[in-house]
Amino acid sequence: MRSYFFVTAAAAVLMAMAPPAVQPARAGAPQAHAQAPGFYRYSLGDYEVTALLDGTHGVDVDKLAVGAKPGEVERLLARSHMTSPVEGMINAFLINTGDKLILIDTGAGELYGKDGGLLLANLAAAGYRPDQIDEIYLTHLHRDHVGGVMLKGQAVFPRAVIHASKRDADFWLDDGNRSKAAPFLGPMFDGAQQVLAPYIAQGRFRTFSENEEVAPGIRAILSPGHTPGHAYYAVESKGQKLLIWGDTVHFAPVQFEDPAVAIRYDSDDKAAIAARQSVFADAAAKGYLIAAAHISFPGLGYVRDAGAGRFIWTPVNYSLNR
Repeated sequence: MRSYFFVTAAAAVLMAMAPPAVQPARAGAPQAHAQAPGFYRYSLGDYEVTALLDGTHGVDVDKLAVGAKPGEVERLLARSHMTSPVEGMINAFLINTGDKLILIDTGAGELYGKDGGLLLANLAAAGYRPDQIDEIYLTHLHRDHVGGVMLKGQAVFPRAVIHASKRDADFWLDDGNRSKAAPFLGPMFDGAQQVLAPYIAQGRFRTFSENEEVAPGIRAILSPGHTPGHAYYAVESKGQKLLIWGDTVHFAPVQFEDPAVAIRYDSDDKAAIAARQSVFADAAAKGYLIAAAHISFPGLGYVRDAGAGRFIWTPVNYSLNR
């Protein structure tokens, strides 16, 4: 018993002398796991452009790229420190002309589940309400560009008139065209018809036939290929030009290096490739600003000719002074 007492007493002394156990360091606040609101302003002459992020979603570039050379997609993605799937953007753009608020594309809304639907929150963060939007111009009627006009079965924009090219409206709003499209494009028909129905019923959906000025300083330019009536919107003020080019680019690291790579969702691969090559060359030669739906937010930048049919994307310099 006596020896046991001395052993336990010695152990107690040693434990008292030992340094305290190291506790893991903890920050003064938990990790947030969230980003800042997705809006960015840019001045264009007398106009103010606000880029709005609706969401991001994984894009299986290796599965969706069409016409790429063996190993090309993996090589070009790796050069940009990416692997497939790549996180793709869903960008929209608000033009404040001083007289009107014009929204170009609306994101996916609820049609992409958790990957979309941030447009309204980011619109509010930017200082605007849905009932202030006067006009909406759609580059085309795919779900990730038209879906944001509806929320929980109701029209989101109570006074806006929605515009799209007649070619795209005639195709996607007519169920008889489903047999002309690949089966996986069925949800594109469903989405466009569903979300535009209340606007059509209220007489707030209109189409334009060819290239025309759709609002002061804003011209629609048909660029079929990605869809039958895909359109660009050229915005000009005081000699400055912005081209909102919709789905000209889906995977920037690949398609700027090789514009001949198409995407499975193109209605007409050859026409989409020709449109991309043409607008790349024009933008590089003339130096105007581009607004892109699927390039890293805010999707604003310039195209530079790198020679041999290759091009480089240069993002705008981030500025707090717009």
